[in-house]
Amino acid sequence: MSEATLPFADRLDRLGEVAVRIGLNLQPGQELVVSAPLEAVALVRRITEHAYRAGASLVTTQYSDDEATLARYRFASDDALDHSAQWMADGIARAYREGAARLAITGSNPTLLNGQDPARVSRASRAASRASREAMEIITRFDTNWTIVAFATSAWSQQVFPGLPAEEAQARLWDAIFASSRLDAPDPVIAWQQHNAALHAKAAMLNDRRFHTLHFTGPGTDLRVGLADGHAWAGGSERTTNGIDCNPNIPTEEVFTTPHSHRVSGHVSSTKPLFHQGTLIDDIRVTFEDGRIIESHAGKGEDALRRILETDDGAARLGEVALVPHASPISDTGILFRNTLFDENASSHIALGQAYTKCLFDTEGASPDELASRGANMSMIHIDWMIGSDKIDLDGLYEDGTATPLMRKGEWV
Repeated sequence: MSEATLPFADRLDRLGEVAVRIGLNLQPGQELVVSAPLEAVALVRRITEHAYRAGASLVTTQYSDDEATLARYRFASDDALDHSAQWMADGIARAYREGAARLAITGSNPTLLNGQDPARVSRASRAASRASREAMEIITRFDTNWTIVAFATSAWSQQVFPGLPAEEAQARLWDAIFASSRLDAPDPVIAWQQHNAALHAKAAMLNDRRFHTLHFTGPGTDLRVGLADGHAWAGGSERTTNGIDCNPNIPTEEVFTTPHSHRVSGHVSSTKPLFHQGTLIDDIRVTFEDGRIIESHAGKGEDALRRILETDDGAARLGEVALVPHASPISDTGILFRNTLFDENASSHIALGQAYTKCLFDTEGASPDELASRGANMSMIHIDWMIGSDKIDLDGLYEDGTATPLMRKGEWV
């Protein structure tokens, strides 16, 4: 029996093992905080077992429910949307500060909030972002080990494969998740170690080049992304500040770094839709000047995009730029996953908002002001959207303007 034809329960168990051993590299004595949709309880149980086998001291899971989320927007008062469970966010931040690992399971309905009042959605989103800001900063600094994996919920599956019966759609999505997460390899752990080595080599090449700016060109795009002073490229497994190597995304195909928040100029168009907090935003077109978006449009969800950009002072600036070849395994599936974890690993992308300060050299003891002076953006949000395709070229520019081809038609030169 090949790995791809293993019983579903065995493949799900493999995902739990990879999440704990490769995604988190959970350490003996560590606590683990899990967030998951209700439907993912079977995967949570596999993860919990593997976590305790790895020596976890405690596994705590917080479940979310799409119907309960939707009820809030349908029936809560406007003022109620300004409230968030600060006590819970404070507790989670404390857990991370004290060394707990974080695992998020994604898979909620990608268009759950379509049709809801964008102003109400924005109010709730701002409140949640304010409450969770400390926890988010801990994660983006890589102060603890964390990872994200996926569960093929019914609602998500039917949006990815709308023409199929529900059970067949879910089976198809599971096959894609298992394959792209390298779970169909004879030994998934070894497969991940080899994949990490390849991503580390690509990041090392880019670190050796020390480009000043990335220049993306193609249909609807002529964008120069200046890189932060002392930027560092990363990809695959990363070492946290507490000394643990973890894979933040299962799956992953990207190498990424920190842009300079004031050195981005030109215009860019999205190449895949963005599904953010249950809202579809498509055909995004923005113009940057001195690092900030000064003009924005979207074919769908323009009001939602505008409200994202108004979240705070850093929401209209970049916190990440990531490079992914068009011929990545996820892109090769031909599937629009309608989920950022997968779609961002099928395409080069940029992220609005908070920078990964891990992607800077020599940051020990640096204050927020010192990091900002090097170009690291600060924000309550971090939202990736896709700008790469088989029609996009990329050059690396040195400070004197000399250009080196990096990608042509979406593929590494």
